[in-house]
Amino acid sequence: MKKVDCLIENVNENYGIDVQQWSQTAEKLFNNLMLHEEISSTCCLAGEEFKEVFFDITFTNSADTHELNKTYRGKDYPADIITFAIFADSEDRFILDKRVVLGDIVIALDKVEEMAGEEGKTFDYELQFLIAHGILHLLGFDHQTEEEYNFVVKHQNDAIKELCNDKV
Repeated sequence: MKKVDCLIENVNENYGIDVQQWSQTAEKLFNNLMLHEEISSTCCLAGEEFKEVFFDITFTNSADTHELNKTYRGKDYPADIITFAIFADSEDRFILDKRVVLGDIVIALDKVEEMAGEEGKTFDYELQFLIAHGILHLLGFDHQTEEEYNFVVKHQNDAIKELCNDKV
């Protein structure tokens, strides 16, 4: 297993988030996803030589994701999650000192709370779901078709189930 390092920053003062705990959760979700052959053999890391993977997550609010969405994606609405897949989206991928920097995930915590309420899920479940979703984007997976969407959602759910089994 490669070393996984996730740095989380919470800039949303309305939510007291244990960033160390969520960093560990993100790292476990990443490892659970990479145990899936369908993921590890087809993601942007397949065939690459590296020892460590790094990505970061920023917890913010929907006003910030709205601005990011407008600025970088040309979309005028707040997003629950935005990913900047530096490694997967680059034609000039580079690995420095056997370390891959995958990119950044930005999550609006107020949207997490809103979606959890709408879907009858817990806040923690919804946040895990979005983190897994962001990781899959960082690994180069998208969901432009129904088949791609089903693939992404299946692996998000599987990784969360595996994470919950890890806690038992």
